[in-house]
Amino acid sequence: MDVVSTLSIEAPGQVTLVEEKLPDVPRGGFMVRTRYSGISAGTELTYVKGTNPYLTSTWDPALCLFRRGTASVEYPVRGIGYMQVGTVVESRTRAVAEGTPVAMAYGHRTGYVADPLADRFVRLPEDIDPLLGIYVAHMGPICANGLLHAAADLHGPYVRELGDGVHGRRVAVVGAGVVGLLTASFALALGAAEVVVVDETPQRLRVAEALGAETLREEPGGTGEESAVALKERWRHGPGDRGADVVFQCRGRARALALALKLLRPQGTVIDLAFYPDGADEVRLGEEFHHNGLTVRCAQIGRVPRGLGHAWDRERLSHETVGLLRERGPMLREHVVTDLVGFEEAPALLTDLAAGRRHAVQAVLGDEVQDERG
Repeated sequence: MDVVSTLSIEAPGQVTLVEEKLPDVPRGGFMVRTRYSGISAGTELTYVKGTNPYLTSTWDPALCLFRRGTASVEYPVRGIGYMQVGTVVESRTRAVAEGTPVAMAYGHRTGYVADPLADRFVRLPEDIDPLLGIYVAHMGPICANGLLHAAADLHGPYVRELGDGVHGRRVAVVGAGVVGLLTASFALALGAAEVVVVDETPQRLRVAEALGAETLREEPGGTGEESAVALKERWRHGPGDRGADVVFQCRGRARALALALKLLRPQGTVIDLAFYPDGADEVRLGEEFHHNGLTVRCAQIGRVPRGLGHAWDRERLSHETVGLLRERGPMLREHVVTDLVGFEEAPALLTDLAAGRRHAVQAVLGDEVQDERG
């Protein structure tokens, strides 16, 4: 496997596959052949659409600040994608043997040589569906980190279990994409009293219901008032105290964040897992945010809550993801994975998704599509 196919975004709306030569396997490294590669319909499509901030601004890693200047990322963009499952086909390390299935985040390509000093991998247990292994290295930990932030919001540094922020509580999830559906699944598995998913798309709400959540349909372009009234009439904690104990905001639209704030009980917290490529004019901070003393906490995988880094690293979040897949894997496979196509179909799939000509919950590229289709 000297040459692999790699997804390349040449310009906005222009996606192709290019051939790349793999380097030799270094001492301590290994080579994988990709079995499955999951597509993130949020972050990745911003590169296809040309709306990602890295394409227009300079990211200053020292100041953690986007600044005017030369774009940090220029076209062609290669190596995007963070949900890969591969089989080790050559190994020069005792850490992983040939034939081992691993979950990694190395982008949409049919093979990869791992750098022993830079690349993280998770060996997949034999009882985990390898297709669902796309969630183990990165996407699952993203969602688990949201649960961890909810736990830290309630218990500070004294978090013991991932479910400490949702157990016995009333949880709302805004957005029924992959992040919202996995987050809702975590909350259900970890003992939330009730989980309600709010979204505009009936098909995605049906997926949420199939996973065991209750749902509310928000009218496209709506103000969120009807959904907020429905939940606050239902969830009463005391006089002048109604709404969700915690809201997980999982849709990258300003109106979704505005809705999340409306759903909260006073002094509640939105755990924000969304990526916003546009502005936020619809987030009216002078309304519920101000009058109800609300909090918005950004929960991105680059950081666990302050004070929990030693106990809750990426490995533990991957372990929690494996536990979720063991408990709820068949449901996730049946209802969340909606599209499985070969790598050769990837350019058309991404351009169609970006243009709205095709809709998917979880699309997956695979070299074993014929076997899967039976």
